[in-house]
Amino acid sequence: MLRALFLFIGLSCLSCIWAIAPVDAKITLTGKVLEAGSGLPVPGAEVSFPDLGVHTFSDAEGRYALHDLPSAKALVKVVMMGYVTLTETIDLALVTTKDFTLVPSVTEMNNVVITGSAKATELRREPVPMVLVGREFLRENPSFNIIGALDRVPGISTVTTGPGVSKPYIRGLGGSRVLTLFDGVRQEDQQWGEEHGVEIDAFLIDKVEVVKGPASLIYGSDALAGVVNLLPAPAAPAGTLRGAALAGFDSNNKALSGSVNVDGNNGKWLYGGRISSTVAGNYTDPVDGRVLGTKYDRKDINGYLGLNRAWGFARLRFGAHDNLLEIPDGSRDSTSRKFTYPVDDAGDEWRIADGAMLNSYRIGAIHQHVQRRYAQASAGFNLGDDRITAQVGFQNSIRREYDHPDHPQVAGLFLVLNTLTYDAKYHLADHGGWSATAGLNGMCQWNTADRGTEFLIPGYGSMDAGAFMLAKRKVGSVDISGGLRYDVRSMNSNALFSRVDPATGLEGAVSGNEAGAEEVFAGTSRHFGGFSGGLGAAWNLKDGLTLKANVGRGYRAPNAAELLAQGVHAGEGIMQAGNPAMKPEFNLQGDAGLFFAGTHITASLELFSNTVSNYIYNEKVAAQHGGDSLFVQDGMAFPVFQFRQTKALLQGGEVSVDIHPHPLDRLHFENTLAYVHAVNLGGDGSAVTDSTRYLPMIPPLHGSSELRYELGKWGRFGGLFIKAGVQVYWAQDRFFSAYGTETRTPGYHLFDAGFGGDVLDRHGRTVLTFTVLGTNLADAAYQSNMSRLKYFEPWPGNGSGHSGIYNMGRNVSLRIQVPFNLKKRTGAENAS
Repeated sequence: MLRALFLFIGLSCLSCIWAIAPVDAKITLTGKVLEAGSGLPVPGAEVSFPDLGVHTFSDAEGRYALHDLPSAKALVKVVMMGYVTLTETIDLALVTTKDFTLVPSVTEMNNVVITGSAKATELRREPVPMVLVGREFLRENPSFNIIGALDRVPGISTVTTGPGVSKPYIRGLGGSRVLTLFDGVRQEDQQWGEEHGVEIDAFLIDKVEVVKGPASLIYGSDALAGVVNLLPAPAAPAGTLRGAALAGFDSNNKALSGSVNVDGNNGKWLYGGRISSTVAGNYTDPVDGRVLGTKYDRKDINGYLGLNRAWGFARLRFGAHDNLLEIPDGSRDSTSRKFTYPVDDAGDEWRIADGAMLNSYRIGAIHQHVQRRYAQASAGFNLGDDRITAQVGFQNSIRREYDHPDHPQVAGLFLVLNTLTYDAKYHLADHGGWSATAGLNGMCQWNTADRGTEFLIPGYGSMDAGAFMLAKRKVGSVDISGGLRYDVRSMNSNALFSRVDPATGLEGAVSGNEAGAEEVFAGTSRHFGGFSGGLGAAWNLKDGLTLKANVGRGYRAPNAAELLAQGVHAGEGIMQAGNPAMKPEFNLQGDAGLFFAGTHITASLELFSNTVSNYIYNEKVAAQHGGDSLFVQDGMAFPVFQFRQTKALLQGGEVSVDIHPHPLDRLHFENTLAYVHAVNLGGDGSAVTDSTRYLPMIPPLHGSSELRYELGKWGRFGGLFIKAGVQVYWAQDRFFSAYGTETRTPGYHLFDAGFGGDVLDRHGRTVLTFTVLGTNLADAAYQSNMSRLKYFEPWPGNGSGHSGIYNMGRNVSLRIQVPFNLKKRTGAENAS
């Protein structure tokens, strides 16, 4: 009922704006896409106006047509594999016919991004450090989840809890400091938990844009370290009804996946949907064998409806995600080192997992059930050359963690989070080289936490609101941008009382007036606020050389767990204690970058320095008489962790070189290197010693090299490629060792190789697309310092030479996609 009410309110507001928006004259833009030099037509080129939400493709003669365009200035982008991406601002009030000439190139240049800026911007003209991960990269590097695919991007790393759960880290910062968006709307899935992954269908994502630095100016709190924007594929061209069926298999954990999508455009309405499912067994590694507690069973359904008109565009997206997953606790038999599981609630009896349990797809009694339902509406309205954009979204996230073997239907942790997000921006047209955007965005949340038997955080309500102004100025070949923002957050938590049910022996929430009731949480109220901003410049020199510099200040209010947590979090295997006295984090990051895009080589060098005040981190608590402080519950001992604050300094950078040696233009030799050095500067009661001088969860020096050869068309095959590469992770000798929180992580090498392409019919049309990728081909036994499973060990001094759970061994992924067309456009019948 609450969800329907919020959605109705949001859509009603958009409808009111739609009703009063002026209707401009409808413009049709036609022309051809031609190759420079030869003048030959370029079929299949995508012509799009990113800010207007419209796109189409050139036909066999290179012709294109876009209808229902506004009489205004807009950025157009023309993209085709093997050519330099063309971008240009067109005044549609004056131009109705336009031919585009594409220059052949084996490197990628002039990409357009929409994240981290108020509107679509050429990447080379955006001072904020960003990276674009396109559909080809995602296709050639399949992963168990969409966040895991980003682990190969320099400057990006992931904290994992097995193959099913990955959380993004940007330049050493993650958790609530990295904001994850889906099509511009923030994802809210109880993100404070380290094993709380990003709950979204990986098959839905067409490309990813990442901001590598403070993005609080545009997005507010939780974007202090950066933003990951997961973007779906564009709608089908007008007059088409098309889709695809995808199947996948992974050899290591026997994962089976399938996805079917259909997208249509009848010239008036855009519509489409996708259904996906993945089931995976326990993964295996060379040391542990099958790892108990790493299965998952995910199901997704997503849909959208939209339209494009001369007055603007409107979109409605909706969907549901259902994920059953196991999280290992690391329990083992002390002699055989085989994994064990509890048989009763008290933890008095444990059994060794047999082969049938380890090899089964069946989710066990100890598991998590995560559900997410969402609806989000977005619209853009053209007011002459000015524009208004607005978004409203509602999300319902339900998290149940089952850890009672005697009562398998009773959830221990049971959280329900409802989130309403809103965003509105007014974009002023260019005047004398200046452009500006003013915006207001925020969210309201209601969290319920009293339906389970374990109470880690209380129920609460929170409100975020922020307003900003961003201005840009072009001076010759220099693009300057800067802005300022102020945010507020108000959080009110509820009191919670509980008592033990004598019939079940389980704790439950009760009224504070009932006999035997004990107070678990007292009601509290906290308020936060802060300024953020940024100033930067991009100087486009001659011959494809760009110099960028940017300084940004970010802001982040503490999350619910950091402030209020007090209880066992079975999913993390710890007893977590919050700190109500937490202060907001602020950071100041300076970036400098040098970029080169040539005909046969692209290269970049990016450096950063980031100072974080009131840096929040999780520290293991020492017992009064030495050793770890332990909390015993249901026969299990959990180490006690508490959030602390200090001042931190993170410095480092990324290097990337992609070489296409002439005359072997089809050969790609790609190399990357990324490094983060993070130190604890002390303060806020945090003393700096040899064991606390470094920050926790910092990725080591990481390099990669890959050789990829594009064979092109070969008989009935097209788009063929073959590749081989190596990922090199140096030892992490700089770690937070206090109280055994972290230990040294040895270095390791991971070899991978793959191939793929299209199967064509006799007319040259794609019948099937396939990708085969092998990872960790040498079956190396290794532990990533970013894997939480490294510290899941009940017997640290076991004499085996091994401690904790190792990362996945050799895996071969197979992905097959079969496209289909139910209706084809004819001639130059094109529109969004």
